[in-house]
Amino acid sequence: MADRRFLLAGLGNPGREYHLTRHNIGFLFIDHIAESHGWRVDTLKMKGLCCQGRAWGGQIFLLKPQTYMNRSGECIRSFLDYFAIPREHLLVLHDDIDLAAGRVKLVSRGGSGGHNGIRSIIQHLGSQDFARMKIGIGRPLAGPAEQGQPVDQFVLSRLSSDEQLLFDQRKTLAVEAGELFVREGIDVCMNRINGL
Repeated sequence: MADRRFLLAGLGNPGREYHLTRHNIGFLFIDHIAESHGWRVDTLKMKGLCCQGRAWGGQIFLLKPQTYMNRSGECIRSFLDYFAIPREHLLVLHDDIDLAAGRVKLVSRGGSGGHNGIRSIIQHLGSQDFARMKIGIGRPLAGPAEQGQPVDQFVLSRLSSDEQLLFDQRKTLAVEAGELFVREGIDVCMNRINGL
C-alpha cells in the first residue's frame, strides 16, 4: 500500500502586521481547509504552525511556515523529512501576481516565477518537482504616467474589502482541490480545477 501521508503547506509571513495581506493568501487558504475539518493550525513544530488529522483517505498535515517567506523551504523540508512524507505528496499554496485575482491554478512543477517562497522550497528540496496551488492576486493597477505600485509593496498590502469577499468565495475551491490531490493525484486535480 502506498504511503498515505500528505503535506499541504500555505505560504505567508508570520505576525499580525501581515495578516490579510495578499502575500499571505496561502495562510488564509490553509486555515480554511483546517476549519472545514474542525481543525486549528496552532501547534508550533519545526519552525511552523501545523495540525494533522485523517481526511480524504489519508493522514493530512497542514502547515504554515513561520520562517518568513524567503526561508519557507527550511520548514517544509524539515516536515517532509521528519514525517517521511514523499515529495509527490506535497502541495504548496501560494499567491501569484500573474493570475487574475481569485483565479486558482494547480501545477505539478515549475520554476519560482519570481516568488521568494517557492524559490526557497526549490533550493531546499533540490528540485522543482512539487505540486503548487497558485492563487491569483492580480497585479497592481497602473497609476499616473503608468507608474504602478511596486510589486513588493502591492503583495504586502492588506486586501481590500472587495478582495476579501472574492477570496472568501474562492476558498472552498481549495478544499475541493486538496481532496482531489490526496484522493486522485495532481493530474486529475489540475484537469478538474484549472478551468473553474
